[in-house]
Amino acid sequence: MIYLDNAATSYPKPRVVLESMTKYLEEYGANPGRGAYGMAIAASRMVFDTREELARFFNVADSRNIIFTLNGTEAINLGLKGFLKPGDHAVTTNVEHNSVTRPLRILAGEGVSTTKVKCSGGGSLNPDDIKKALQKNTKLIVLTHASNVIGTILPLKEVGKIAGEHGIAFMVDAAQTAGVVPIDVKAQNIGLLAFPGHKALMGPPGTGGLYIDPDLELKELIHGGTGEDSRAVFQPLSRPERYESGTLNAVGIAGLGAALRFIREIHTENIWKKEKKLVARLIRKLKEIDSVEVYGTADEDKRVPLVSFNVAGKTGEEVCYLLDKEFAIAARAGLHCAPEAHEAMGTLEKGAVRFSLGHYNTAPEIDEALEAVTKISQMSLKQSSFEA
Repeated sequence: MIYLDNAATSYPKPRVVLESMTKYLEEYGANPGRGAYGMAIAASRMVFDTREELARFFNVADSRNIIFTLNGTEAINLGLKGFLKPGDHAVTTNVEHNSVTRPLRILAGEGVSTTKVKCSGGGSLNPDDIKKALQKNTKLIVLTHASNVIGTILPLKEVGKIAGEHGIAFMVDAAQTAGVVPIDVKAQNIGLLAFPGHKALMGPPGTGGLYIDPDLELKELIHGGTGEDSRAVFQPLSRPERYESGTLNAVGIAGLGAALRFIREIHTENIWKKEKKLVARLIRKLKEIDSVEVYGTADEDKRVPLVSFNVAGKTGEEVCYLLDKEFAIAARAGLHCAPEAHEAMGTLEKGAVRFSLGHYNTAPEIDEALEAVTKISQMSLKQSSFEA
């Protein structure tokens, strides 16, 4: 199997991820923060070390401001629902994932208004359009770092500057960039950073997090045991405990910590450099195939390593079925939980096929995928000629 669905979750995971998770379960699989005996202390140390790795990764000054969640979606929900209040206004774009658009739609029923700034069909954003959308009651700008459909990287630094100049909080959905594109919460003025652990960070499913700027206050979504101040009837205000009620996914966090150390050793910049070469070749060769339409910018420096395309005469589902059954290639078709991004791209009715690359993909795999799409395209052309 050639795996080209890394935008959904990365596969395979580094061997050290599996080893770290096994070690936790076999050697010190106690509940972190819930005991003073050796195993519980070791589990707490592991969680702390992973939090520190994340802080180093995103240039966060104090790791206590990083909250563990089960995925990027939970982190986004905590950020949006915990921060926005009735009467507030938020600015976002029309290429966001449903993880952003659906919570905002729910919040609309609670008195939170939203303005969606339009990106181009190629996914690019003019920062001035964000500035024009601001209102007196704008409290938050929320932006995907890169569309999971179009792949274009949006200008975080420029938008972060606008947010800072107007005293507005800036939230970033880093689902498609954390682990590939360098992120610096200080340099980019990011107040809330939501990220999954299971995609380009190469950790296991069930991991993710939210960075919360120390100057921002969020209402917690879950209340319960935190392992501290158990006499108090209300939720503690200290971070990260305030936002981490209940038992953490410690085995997943152990795997995530190992993945972060793995990435640190080989450097994010080197990962992106390799993947940019692969995606550049993929785009260039896809454009040469008859009856194939490729979406988004061809500039590999301005996009993450995913490519959406369609083959004339075949639905995306048909193409993915053939890729799987005839060529043992895993890809994804449909609307990718981002219908408005497809609307911007002009593919809302038919969706698209998406190839998304990861650290373990190789040039020969890309060539095999290109050969497979070529054969599917030829099949489609022959069928069209026969029907004519």
